[in-house]
Amino acid sequence: MPLLDTRSWQPRPLSGPGYTVTEPATGQALGTLALATPEDVAAAAGRAATAQREWARTPHFARAAVLRKAGDLFTAHADELREWLVRESGSVPGKADFELHVAAQECYEAAALASRPAGQVLPSEAPRLSYTRRVPAGVVGVISPFNAPLILSIRSVAPALALGNAVLLKPDPRTAVCGGLSLAAVFAAAGLPEELLHVLPGGPEAGQALVADPRVPVISFTGSTAAGRAVGEAAGRHLKRAHLELGGNSAMIVLEDADLDAVISTAAWGSFFHQGQICMTTGRHLVHASLYDEYVERLAAKADSLAVGDPYRDQVHLGPIIDSGQLSKISGLVEASRTAGAKVAAGGTHDRLFYRPTVLAHVDDRTPAYTEEVFGPVAPVRSFTTADEAAALAAQSPYGLSLGIVTRDPARGLDLAERIPTGIVHINDQTVNDEAVAPFGGVAASGTGARFGGEANLEAFTELRWTTVRGDVAPYPF
Repeated sequence: MPLLDTRSWQPRPLSGPGYTVTEPATGQALGTLALATPEDVAAAAGRAATAQREWARTPHFARAAVLRKAGDLFTAHADELREWLVRESGSVPGKADFELHVAAQECYEAAALASRPAGQVLPSEAPRLSYTRRVPAGVVGVISPFNAPLILSIRSVAPALALGNAVLLKPDPRTAVCGGLSLAAVFAAAGLPEELLHVLPGGPEAGQALVADPRVPVISFTGSTAAGRAVGEAAGRHLKRAHLELGGNSAMIVLEDADLDAVISTAAWGSFFHQGQICMTTGRHLVHASLYDEYVERLAAKADSLAVGDPYRDQVHLGPIIDSGQLSKISGLVEASRTAGAKVAAGGTHDRLFYRPTVLAHVDDRTPAYTEEVFGPVAPVRSFTTADEAAALAAQSPYGLSLGIVTRDPARGLDLAERIPTGIVHINDQTVNDEAVAPFGGVAASGTGARFGGEANLEAFTELRWTTVRGDVAPYPF
């Protein structure tokens, strides 16, 4: 029996306008749903706050059982959920399978959080028991984007629920099913009590209402840096925590001793996986001058060899860009880069929403597709002559998310990485990696630091309470 029946996507109706769920590869309508209004957000927050109090008192093993069951369901219903990821978000099947694998692992890791030690016993100057205890934050607001919709929702939803919170999830409307309603269906089937997970697809007004609601003390936001700044500012005004995982323009440094036979596939994956619509995408290829010409030539040949098309009906390497607005941004940056003097070594064209993987040579600080986050399948390549120059170029970006360094000497790679501020480093790999057990996040314009995985989740979705206990009432001088 399918988890997602289009006739009952939203068991509790929302009051906003109707929205057509569209397949970007074809423009075909996959169904309709209702969007959330600020009033819907407020109503959901009230019901969630009430339900959360009982959930927080639920024994840890019962909460863990729900999370383990949810993980099993992501695997058991993989065929159905994969189809939604492919058709609604434009993912190739392999990328959809990766999302499903990570979603299951996030649930299993979250289940283990429920039984983590809750605090510490502290020494005290007074004759009393003094201890700290982690308690649920209450209602957690999660705002997730379109590009990896399942992963970027579940990595907040699962640990927040496991730790005794309720969740209001606002997915991007463009991926409201695979990034929102699918989670609700999985957790309902896993036995999560009602009113603990509300899916509220909507626009900026719904997001603003979520950040402003006094019953939502924690916001977990993944999206663009511009939107993240607005969320952080609003959260600050309302004196609530905001965990911000934002954009990137990550560099991959190829040192002079790199093996080009091995590195070109890695480089192409870093820039072209999921059409480059990933915050960790390799947005800048920094290549030693001795390898530069051959690197550009071989990366361009690899780009030209990749198939672009409908990932649901054809065997392709790249699917469609999510919508025409994003396509216009990508195309505009490439054309502006060409005007600024960059050479288009491969790609630079599109058919409908299918943008060819693109390689840009002769880029510099005046090249928009090099200096800005493109969020598309574009690989700008720039040369350097010394390790000092490579470190300076890599650190020049306002972003600080991920970094890849390719060298036959891993120790040298680690030493170079120490000079470049990023939240993630991969030696002899490209910049796009994710595991449920690993912390994830960036610095500077890429967000407020790593907060997913293990201890980071424990801190993100709980409050630390100090408690003391005395046998008798404490005496005081007056």
